[in-house]
Amino acid sequence: MKKTIIGGIFMLSGVLTSLCIIMAAAFYSTSITSWSGTKLWFVIFGSQQYGNETVQSLFLGFPFVIGILLFVIGLIILGKEYYSKEK
Repeated sequence: MKKTIIGGIFMLSGVLTSLCIIMAAAFYSTSITSWSGTKLWFVIFGSQQYGNETVQSLFLGFPFVIGILLFVIGLIILGKEYYSKEK
């Protein structure tokens, strides 16, 4: 039962972190004027600065990846608990 709660908390925190970053990027993406590639992913991960050009990105790639990892770890814990046999 403890591992189920821990897995659920990991999964929930990963979903909340990633979802908040995606929502912040979606709100911010309407105000940027130049980007390369997909606008949403450019806002989250950013890119290199060329010359005097200002990079209009949130640079939230690291917390986004951490949120995805927390979600996957929680999913693995819950999957192991679901398929483990009780003794």
